Amino acid sequence: MRGPGSKGNDAARARDEKALCAAFAALSSPSEAAKFLKDLATPAEIEAFAERWRIAGMLNEGGYSYREIAAQTGASTTTIGRVARFLNDEPHGGYRLMFSKRMKS
Repeated sequence: MRGPGSKGNDAARARDEKALCAAFAALSSPSEAAKFLKDLATPAEIEAFAERWRIAGMLNEGGYSYREIAAQTGASTTTIGRVARFLNDEPHGGYRLMFSKRMKS
């Protein structure tokens, strides 16, 4: 089995990522998402995802310094900076997409 750092077939990796994204898109409830995540990721990975999501929410709300976010979440300022970069500068727009979807529901 390939590990995350192994040099595998790029086409196969892209196909696998597409299949994983399709699996996420097929989920229809938070309960289904929780079940899938518990099978897919370790508890530490899920905790890291949840921490990043909380940080993104605080950054999106505004009014918090990195130090305040670090004090409230226990995250490093490096992690907070990384989340801020993806929230504000990277072209993927995933955080913004999810905030927009949550506002509509």
